[in-house]
Formats: sequence, structure tokens, C-alpha cells
Amino acid sequence: MNAQLNDVPSYSWLGAPIDARSLFAPEQAALMATLHGLAPRDWAKEAVPGWTVRDLAAHILGDFYGRLARDRDGHQEGPGFAPGETLEAFIHRINREWVDAYRRVSPAALTDTLDLIGGQAARFFEATNPDSPSLGVSWAGIDPAPMWLDSARDFTEFWTHRQQIRHAVGQATDPDLRFLSVVLDTFMRALPHTLREVTAPVGTQVQVAIDGPAGGTWTVTATRERWSLAKPDAESPAALVRLDAETAWRLCTRGIQPDAAVARALINGDRELAEAACQIVSIVY
Repeated sequence: MNAQLNDVPSYSWLGAPIDARSLFAPEQAALMATLHGLAPRDWAKEAVPGWTVRDLAAHILGDFYGRLARDRDGHQEGPGFAPGETLEAFIHRINREWVDAYRRVSPAALTDTLDLIGGQAARFFEATNPDSPSLGVSWAGIDPAPMWLDSARDFTEFWTHRQQIRHAVGQATDPDLRFLSVVLDTFMRALPHTLREVTAPVGTQVQVAIDGPAGGTWTVTATRERWSLAKPDAESPAALVRLDAETAWRLCTRGIQPDAAVARALINGDRELAEAACQIVSIVY
């Protein structure tokens, strides 16, 4: 699907815009505090399957460099798609190549570079026009995407990777509501795309409610064109899925699988619709 950004109704189904611009600098500060607090042995601990804490930190740096090169500096060179390669395969390949190359860099040098380049990335995001066209967000089903969604997507990635580092060294998820509320709101923008293959009468609504002070309720409605987050809530949705915040963000990033989320969820109404909503994924997976 290709949405035209000069036609507001074509992407209003994504819901109200999210403004994450002011959060990049504090998120960067939180990342640096986490990295500076690591013991030497922590850098070798597994953060995600196949990647250590150091690998994941190098991946974050690659994301910073990529954003600045592409959008700030207009740099067009870099790896391209291999014949027949899907977007997901391409992203996973270039991420792996970058991380493999960076294994020759020490944690101290990596941390210093992250401090410098991460600060530049935060300043870049602070200065963006949220309504300008930007990179597509595949998990939301829109290409090009408005910058507000593209930026919020990157914010959730930086936040998620920081949690993965924290978990690897025995720390809990950062409870800061400034961050988690925006992360959850952004992740839920995947709901219309998640249900794209689900056929239901026009007006059918599915609600996902996330408990806790960072949570909320997101209602997706079947329209003639697609499922939409733009419609007002009905009194009685066809299906309601209630999750705790930890389960919700881990589900969206595949820290847990949908069947585990369903087992933890409180479901009311049409179970098939509810389980379809629990297939949500808000990363390139």
C-alpha cells in the first residue's frame, strides 16, 4: 500500500499524530547512563538471541549513523538489496554485517562514539517536521509514512534496545512513564495492519486496553477500505483484549509470542478477533 501524504484522509486511519521529538535527548541520556553503569563482564552477556550487549550497542550506533547519513546529510551510498531479497531479509543482513564489523571495537570506544553520534541523532529528531513524508513503516502498512510515525518508530526501537540491555544485566524494564506511554501508543499503530486480512462487517470494533498509568485503550474499526484507528469508540466492541504493559510491549517486539500473550490476556467478546489482534508486531520481524 502506498499512501499519499498530501491527502490527509489517506493516513488518518493511523490515529492522532504522536510527537516524540522531545524524548530523544532524555532517551539518549538514559542509554548512556545504562552503558556507563555496565561492568566489563556485562558487555559479553546475551541481550537478544545471537547478539551480546556490545553487539546490540553497536547496532544502535548503526541506526544513529544511518538516520543521520540518509536524512540529515543526504548520503545515498550504502548496501543495496540482493536479487530477490525481501525488506526483512535485507534489514537483517545489513544489521548483521554492521555488528560483525564492529566486534573489533572496544566497549569504551563504542560508548564514546554512541555518546557523540547519539546526541547528534537526538538533535536531528528534535528539528524534524512531523508532517513531512519520510521512510515507510512496514509494520504499520504505510509507505511513505509521515515523519511523526517514522520518528516515533525509531524512538521505540531505541527504547526497546535499551530495555534488552537492561534485562541482559538483570535490571527491570525502565518504568519512566514519559517513555513507556509513547512506546505503547506507537506500537498500537500496528493494529490496522495486523487485522488487514481479517474480514468483518463495517463498523466492527476491536479494542486493546493496556493497564497501568502508561497504558490506555486503542480501538480499531472495520471500514470499507481498511481497519482504522480514526473512528470513535462504540459502547460495546466486538472484542476486547486487556493486557498489562509489560506483556504488551514484549508482544509487540516479539519478546514473547502471541500464544503467551493470549494466555496472559483478559479477553471479552469474539475470541477469534481478539486472538487476531494479539498477532500484532511493531518491529521488522
